[in-house]
Amino acid sequence: MLKKVFGVIIAVLVPVLVASFLFYGDFRVSAIARGLGFAQNNSAPEDKPAGNSSGEIPDESGKDDRSGENNKEPENTEGPGIPGDSGDAENKDGGGNSDNNGTGSFPDVINDDEPLGKTYSWWYKKNQDHRQPETDPYFVRELEGRGWYVGSTSLKRVYLTFDEGYENGYTADILDTLKENGVQAAFFVTGKYIDKEPELVKRMVAEGHIVGNHTENHPSMPTITNGEIKKEIQTVSDKFKTLTGQTMAYLRPPKGEFNSRTLRVSKELGYRTVFWSVAFKDWDVNNQPGAEESYKSVMNNVHNGAVILLHAVSESNRDALDRILKDMKAAGYSFASLDELQ
Repeated sequence: MLKKVFGVIIAVLVPVLVASFLFYGDFRVSAIARGLGFAQNNSAPEDKPAGNSSGEIPDESGKDDRSGENNKEPENTEGPGIPGDSGDAENKDGGGNSDNNGTGSFPDVINDDEPLGKTYSWWYKKNQDHRQPETDPYFVRELEGRGWYVGSTSLKRVYLTFDEGYENGYTADILDTLKENGVQAAFFVTGKYIDKEPELVKRMVAEGHIVGNHTENHPSMPTITNGEIKKEIQTVSDKFKTLTGQTMAYLRPPKGEFNSRTLRVSKELGYRTVFWSVAFKDWDVNNQPGAEESYKSVMNNVHNGAVILLHAVSESNRDALDRILKDMKAAGYSFASLDELQ
């Protein structure tokens, strides 16, 4: 009797155990195959740019460069006080909490009415041989007729720009060095900077430099409404005109964050948006790379048509600038105005 009962139990349990093993084994094999790229996932693709989940695209050394404006300026009592981190393997500039359009994917067509909060972070891919760096083709399409990140690659001409969120005591020295070397640059200033440093702003204008708009309060522009964007830009424009009698024509978005909507609104106000193709982690006043590193960061990455972003709060930049200007000229580069961008 016991043998018959045991036989029935075995007859029932064996098929169940075999089926369970096959199902679980198939599940594990399928998961491994998908992870190794041997099997397709049937879920909809995210269409993320190449690289990691943040959208960063490494260059040959494993780094991209997001260095500009998540190069956010540190907290301080004299400026807008933008706390921040920094980016690629060295620096994030423009990365921050945004992940492109919120999903890491890019639309097929440009949408100038993107919703509030849909954020793209400016980046470019470094290279080792002084070629124009690549960025996402969608970004290039967005900038058509509305801005630049490089100039003509057929001309050995570069465009030197400085961001001025607040004053750290080096701008006068930077202006002295530019004057001694006969170089004109562009300074992107916030409204708070104009309020606190009117004499430096007037000196920039008097010595032939372009003064660009960096917004009143340094916000992430995609996260604010069209009306708020216009107020951020127009407030700085009005302050500048009252101080100097001149108008502004160029805008640098805080933190390098933007979308088609912010580009459209900026253009409607008469502005061209200027990003960059050479930058590095220079904004952290408590962790300066040193003059030699600043020098190499610019000289190792310069290329025809380069738009160079430096932060004027950087002691390293102040100390390296004279050598950068002289050696760049010796290498055959000329410094051009943003008005000559093409």
